[in-house]
Amino acid sequence: MRETRVTIKIPRPLYRKLQTLIQDSSFSSVTEFIVYVLRDIASEKGIPADKDELTPEETQAIKQRLRNLGYLD
Repeated sequence: MRETRVTIKIPRPLYRKLQTLIQDSSFSSVTEFIVYVLRDIASEKGIPADKDELTPEETQAIKQRLRNLGYLD
């Protein structure tokens, strides 16, 4: 059986900063935020998205939340 997820290790101080960053956002976890950011970067580089890609509506909602938090212009 093929696994659908893998574990990626990041420095604990970075993880804590990301926890603080998403506190008042709609992201339910640091993992959800990291997946969003990596998908965004991959799409900018022309890497095809996987089947778990966010819908355009989900992407727009996340971008609006990040704007409201001051992370996007």
